[in-house]
Amino acid sequence: MQAQSGMYIGGAWRPALGEETIAVVNPADEQIIGHVPAGTPADVDAAVRAAREAFPGWAATPPAERAALIGAVRDGLAARKDEIAATVTAELGAPPALAEAVHAGLPIVVAGSYAELAATYPFEEKLGNSTVYAEPVGVVGAITPWNYPLHQIVAKVSPALAAGCTVVLKPAEDTPLTAQLFAQVVHEAGLPAGVFNLVTGLGPVAGQALAGHEDVDLVSFTGSTAVGRQIGAVAGAAVKRVALELGGKSANVILPGADLAKAVNVGVANVMANSGQTCSAWTRMLVHTDVYEEAVSLAADAVAKYAPGERVGPLVNAKQRERVRGYIAKGVEEGARVVAGGADAPLDKGYYVAPTVFADVTPEMTIAQEEIFGPVISILRYEDEDDALRIANGTVYGLAGAVWAADPETATAFARRMDTGQVDINGGRFNPLAPFGGYKQSGVGRELGPHGLSEYLQTKSLQF
Repeated sequence: MQAQSGMYIGGAWRPALGEETIAVVNPADEQIIGHVPAGTPADVDAAVRAAREAFPGWAATPPAERAALIGAVRDGLAARKDEIAATVTAELGAPPALAEAVHAGLPIVVAGSYAELAATYPFEEKLGNSTVYAEPVGVVGAITPWNYPLHQIVAKVSPALAAGCTVVLKPAEDTPLTAQLFAQVVHEAGLPAGVFNLVTGLGPVAGQALAGHEDVDLVSFTGSTAVGRQIGAVAGAAVKRVALELGGKSANVILPGADLAKAVNVGVANVMANSGQTCSAWTRMLVHTDVYEEAVSLAADAVAKYAPGERVGPLVNAKQRERVRGYIAKGVEEGARVVAGGADAPLDKGYYVAPTVFADVTPEMTIAQEEIFGPVISILRYEDEDDALRIANGTVYGLAGAVWAADPETATAFARRMDTGQVDINGGRFNPLAPFGGYKQSGVGRELGPHGLSEYLQTKSLQF
């Protein structure tokens, strides 16, 4: 799509108040594909003021009408699915098949789920002699990441709108074109002016201004734990609500008796998806010592099928590529064994990293503790279930995970002991209605489904 030169504020595209721009680069060929405005605090202030002015009317809009408008957004996304997929491929580097199925397809499903929830959610209930009302929090500052640019936008904006909140969106600077396309869809859907606003810009400037703005009632942020801490501190000083979806170091636990080949192959596919740039990726594979070398061999064979430039795209930018290569070098330095891939560049052009598998990884190693955010898998051995649980729970994160066992009961019993927000049992399918979010330093709050909607509501009780 053609990059917009302004901000979407108050129902119209307006010139940016600053002169600086951000170059958008295709990470597959390193070519500039457009420029967007680098928003200033003044741009953010204008957007927040528009959202504040629109809030009373939108909050008073009947839920059925809000549902219809969210449904219109869903229909607009579906009508432009091919354009969305092409845009994500251009600015993120996602392979076309992944861009179409996940980056363009999943947001349509999520938007549709909130169109339905807006019409059916119990915004009012009776408790004894009280009537309890669920009311919108107010103006939401949504700060979204680059790894799933449209999905993360829809997962924040849709429930906020369903709740009756108004929104100011600050998307990641690496993938702003998808956000501009979303703004076009919102405009065409006919949302009232000021209900949704878009400001592109850098995190330390526009993002910080949005998180700290006195007229923003809730900040919803997805990104690194380090930035999440900063946003939490800013919001805490103003006693402002936050929803934080942060980092992960998820464990893929393969218990004795499980289908080893299936568990390894699905685990490898999980990490390779989106070039490993997924916060919930199962980047630690835990295998019983008796079948450890077999699992290592299976993983190396599986990774060989993921050719860079074909099934695995580039990382989002040069900085991220070097960060991941640095982790690979650190793994070698600390004594892990490379059985596939490595730090060498697999292609002459583009921000690619070779899909990499490490064996002989111990729990205290850096690559077993820190989020790498690239196509890198660490395989760890364990002696028994208690040892596996200790390793699985032995990081500061707790976002997702997987358990494989001979029967679902055994897997479920183990999963219930894991300190993490979401666990897939024997390859369970992703559910867009299930709550998504983490324990410990993986965040605060939940996204998706009714639990995601409740993040944007506050309660009021009337006693009779």
